[in-house]
Amino acid sequence: MAEVLVYVDHVDGAVRKPTLELLTLARRIGEPVAVALGNGAGDTAAVLAEHGAVKVLTHEAAEYADYLVVPKVDALQAAHEAVSPAAVLVPSSAEGKEIAARLALRLGSGIITDAVDLEAGDEGPVATQSVFAASFTTKSRVSKGTPVITVKPNSAAVEAAPAAGAVEALSVSFSAQATGTKVTGRTPRESTGRPELTEAAIVVSGGRGVNGAENFAIIEALADSLGAAVGASRAAVDAGWYPHTNQVGQTGKSVSPQLYIANGISGAIQHRAGMQTSKTIVAVNKDAEAPIFDLVDYGVVGDLFDVVPALTEEIKTRKG
Repeated sequence: MAEVLVYVDHVDGAVRKPTLELLTLARRIGEPVAVALGNGAGDTAAVLAEHGAVKVLTHEAAEYADYLVVPKVDALQAAHEAVSPAAVLVPSSAEGKEIAARLALRLGSGIITDAVDLEAGDEGPVATQSVFAASFTTKSRVSKGTPVITVKPNSAAVEAAPAAGAVEALSVSFSAQATGTKVTGRTPRESTGRPELTEAAIVVSGGRGVNGAENFAIIEALADSLGAAVGASRAAVDAGWYPHTNQVGQTGKSVSPQLYIANGISGAIQHRAGMQTSKTIVAVNKDAEAPIFDLVDYGVVGDLFDVVPALTEEIKTRKG
């Protein structure tokens, strides 16, 4: 069976959830070979093996932290030369897409970004994408070179599938470009205690109907009762009610959670583009004609200031 390279997104050895989802998808088209780079790369092996990696290629060097993406591209190119994989899978983050694009260019290969599903095909992996502001779903495959595919978070369930997970040192020679852009400082993101927006299984968002920054407290309360991330529409962000880092939509972040709850959001195409691939969508809006209701699985026509607190209390009661 052909091998599939999976780029490992980790923080000092702690593997992030999108990588485990990639391993699930990789097993559909071949045998996953994980590539872990940087500080703590060796510490990723156990969890990667538990989720299906037959082999873990590791390389630790200061360049991965000290410089931008080129050292990681160099390493993935080295892994490609060592393995000759059927495909290369990368998490669809901003950094992941830049790594994938640079790698595809070096390999002379086609690239597919923001896939939401992956399956084996007679002529190579077939990726499903949501395109044109999520108005259409397409299936496509790369017709030249090794397919390089980035996959959006929450596109597949994390499944345990114990494998050998044999650890091998990857030999990497950094290119002259690897040290071209140096990282001069880092500022840790302020922790809210909530899941990262693009990786969360549940997202609770507020829009223009929240009617003020102070009222986002009820959105946060519902999110916290569900263990969810908090999102916001462009209208709410532009009004200064919530940080841009939490904006969901075409000019913000794209999310694809198991559950998306939209509160006081009309459902403009700009917002829909960032959340339409959510598995289940619930909307609360007092306007029965709001476009968001054309999209949802469940809709509540009502004042969010009545509905959301009542829902939060019901959830707390059921949790005991």
